[in-house]
Amino acid sequence: MAPPLPSPSMAPPRLIHSAPGLPDTCALLQPSAAAAAASMSGPDVETPSAIQICRIMRPDDANVAGNVHGGTILKMIEEAGAIISTRHCNSQNGERCVAALARVERTDFLSPMCIGEVAHVSAEITYTSKHSVEVQVNVLSENILTGAKKLTNKATLWYVPLSLKNVDKVLEVPPVVYSRQEQEEEGRKRYEAQKLERMETKWRNGDIVQPVLNPEPNTVSYSQSSLIHLVGPSDCTLHGFVHGGVTMKLMDEVAGIVAARHCKTNIVTASVDAINFHDKIRKGPVLVRPSVKFTSAWRRGQSEECRRSDSSRPPRTPHF
Repeated sequence: MAPPLPSPSMAPPRLIHSAPGLPDTCALLQPSAAAAAASMSGPDVETPSAIQICRIMRPDDANVAGNVHGGTILKMIEEAGAIISTRHCNSQNGERCVAALARVERTDFLSPMCIGEVAHVSAEITYTSKHSVEVQVNVLSENILTGAKKLTNKATLWYVPLSLKNVDKVLEVPPVVYSRQEQEEEGRKRYEAQKLERMETKWRNGDIVQPVLNPEPNTVSYSQSSLIHLVGPSDCTLHGFVHGGVTMKLMDEVAGIVAARHCKTNIVTASVDAINFHDKIRKGPVLVRPSVKFTSAWRRGQSEECRRSDSSRPPRTPHF
């Protein structure tokens, strides 16, 4: 006798792969009954406002000490934000679009994540303006042997919806429903603050430290490194432009090389300042060239701060 078919209430959650080529990376939807019905009735109905990405950390995600690269976590954070913001921007009938990353607020790495642990990346939409979406992301690491969990990252990202037909056309964002009026007011303040800072930093894009021949030890040029990455289709969105998460991963990789060369020891990413994405990166080679901007030494119980720069060049404003 054949076993009975499972009822709808027994069906497991839907799993959607967040990126091609990553079968172990998935977005776990946790919809209510109304949201589940919405997925069958079309895009006019309200969609879930939160998702979670889960993935076990592999050896190629970490450094020689077993600590997961900050760029790997930043890429997962951006993937979660792109999924939820793109879904929201397409939740109503109209022109189809893909949400592009415009800005990431300062992100601190509160605790290291190690090989074998599971990363839980939760994303939620917290504010929408006419043309942008604010997504807040929390990252937890889970030791699957003991069940212990700890908070490793909290991040805020801003996305804009770009039309699939015209990449230069920014579409309007469907509004979200706030549980309290204060949430909308606080979100508007955050939106205005990031918009102002984004405009102030746009003119500094051309400030690049050029390489110096035969640099002296412990100077900016001595530890400066370059990374050239050939952008392929797997790095790009539906528009053919590089994912913001891929860009941040490249930045973290080469910045880690610079820091390790300067410190001559194992290093980990502790914090990332706000990153603004002012222009799109197309398929092809990409050059990333960071340099040491600031060092902090701990001596005799006090923090000794110093800036190092080539004698022939004035100190520069940090890029990220």
